[in-house]
Amino acid sequence: MKYIDYAPGGPEFLRIAEGQVPDVGAGEVLVHVAAAGVNRPDILQRQGLYPAPAAASPVLGLEVAGDVIALGQGVKRWRLGDRVCALVNGGGYATHVAVPEAQCLPVPQGLDWVQAAALPETLFTVWHNLIQRAHLQAGERLLVHGGASGIGTMAIQLAKALGADVFATAGSVEKCAACAQLGAQAINYRIQDFVGEVKALTAGQGVDVILDMVGGDYVQRNFSAAAKDGRIVNIAFLQGSRVTLDLMPFMLKRLTFTGSTLRAQSAAAKAQIARELEAQVWPLLAAGKIRPMIDSVYPLARVADAHRRMEANQHIGKLVLDMNL
Repeated sequence: MKYIDYAPGGPEFLRIAEGQVPDVGAGEVLVHVAAAGVNRPDILQRQGLYPAPAAASPVLGLEVAGDVIALGQGVKRWRLGDRVCALVNGGGYATHVAVPEAQCLPVPQGLDWVQAAALPETLFTVWHNLIQRAHLQAGERLLVHGGASGIGTMAIQLAKALGADVFATAGSVEKCAACAQLGAQAINYRIQDFVGEVKALTAGQGVDVILDMVGGDYVQRNFSAAAKDGRIVNIAFLQGSRVTLDLMPFMLKRLTFTGSTLRAQSAAAKAQIARELEAQVWPLLAAGKIRPMIDSVYPLARVADAHRRMEANQHIGKLVLDMNL
């Protein structure tokens, strides 16, 4: 098979290599990959800051779409030729990858390979953090930081489909326009104070849930933007994870401050997320009520360009590798 090899460092260290197709273990399926999503953890792993778990493939890539071409012992649901998209534990930047069967989902009706590959890591993350952890409800207010990212654009759409009011921060006119097109009230953080804007837009009440991938001084400011009994979920720390905080508003507002990473969670936890997604989100995808926003598509040989675009924060929506280009 072909895959992307790398040495810790910049995008220039990414290169196409050839290796053996992975063995298929019990409870796994082998997927012939048609497309693979590019995500921020891939950047961190390439930089040597986010090593793969011991049992996972060291190859980059956390989500794929493709055909099932082999079945491991005990696989019950999938058959040869099934079209799936999957959250993988590693190995997505390759033409073949072995995946636990419970982390596979059927390609939603009406979506192509590129769109399907943009779903798993994004929706697993959004669902786990907004629904399972923050318990977002219809009629509540949600603030999404990084609203124009792959995670952000999907969080906006899913929250709107579930009946929430959504606010989003982004750093350009174009990115704010994209958030607004998806149904969010957009705040340009480069020229507006998001705390003041949120307070003005909510008659001083604040928001019930905040999804934050920025960290740094946003942590304290999120306390100010949150409503009483608000829930704040951190999924990344682009501006740093070490902060000094005044916890008084946290206590006075009865806030919940939590966070998670997806890759380190157990197979059982990932399987549960997959079941909930298929039951509650896949019908929304099939009905066209939500769709992954695709920024750019690259052939596997241009993976370095995809990484450079993500590192430059130029993208709106998802970056995807198409193995057929």
